[in-house]
Amino acid sequence: MEVMLRNMFQALGKSRSANRLAKKYGLRFGAARFVAGETIKQSIDAVRKLNDDGRMATLDHLGEFVFSEEEAKESAEMCIQTLDAIASSGINSNLSLKMTSLGLDISHELCVSNMKRILNRARMHNNFVRIDMEDYAHCQVSLDIYEELRKEYDNVGIVIQAYLYRTEQDIQNLNALGANLRLVKGAYKESPEVAFPEKKDVDENLKKIIRMHMMNGNYTAVASHDPAIIDFTKTFVQAEGISKDRFEFQMLYGICEDLQKQLVQEGYRIRIYVPYGVDWFGYFMRRLAERPANVWFVLKNMFK
Repeated sequence: MEVMLRNMFQALGKSRSANRLAKKYGLRFGAARFVAGETIKQSIDAVRKLNDDGRMATLDHLGEFVFSEEEAKESAEMCIQTLDAIASSGINSNLSLKMTSLGLDISHELCVSNMKRILNRARMHNNFVRIDMEDYAHCQVSLDIYEELRKEYDNVGIVIQAYLYRTEQDIQNLNALGANLRLVKGAYKESPEVAFPEKKDVDENLKKIIRMHMMNGNYTAVASHDPAIIDFTKTFVQAEGISKDRFEFQMLYGICEDLQKQLVQEGYRIRIYVPYGVDWFGYFMRRLAERPANVWFVLKNMFK
């Protein structure tokens, strides 16, 4: 049953017609728990509340369904406006983005041009931009563009997914760039030809790449809600004498609030991924696919 639900939500997340319906009817049926709102102001207000109790943030203007150069430029402009809003409001937040929303599927040149506009504005505000990793089909091109951008920018990082077989080699390659990485398990449905099908193997690979990247001396964002992964990281950094300013934990907005606050109280850096915007449907479907408990939360909200 769980596998069927996961597959259904992942398929819905890629549906253009379902996305159009979601835009029409807005953040209903529980989505507002995981998405900070549809406007920049709503997202800034959400981040300010997180900052008030010691949590940092990374804002993401959601957008995965971009089919024209004009839409890609509009998405880039929203990223720039978000960076401006972060600076003017004084909140503690980075920016996260998906390069498909910036025209990655339209042309390499368009995507890189939009990325440079965003990174220039982030550099002006002394801020940092994280490139989200998407499905396997976009993995290599995303890494290629990241490597290209690192020749000119030091305020950009990327995400690496533990469920891919290639990940250990990617970590080795990225060490040469001194890459600032967010390490995650991975949330897309992938073929067993390219990704570990068993959770236990994904978990072990995540632990392996956390060790590798930290021992290489590079800044590491451990993005997980799994207590076993968090406990592993705590034990590892203590044993190796790695200071708390060389890494951070990252979690998603609306998930494991008590654990987030506990980590702050223990003196760890914790950053919350805060998505906002009208293109929230694909993101929301992946959150439902990841955790069956999220589905029951939504069902309860439907009947309130």
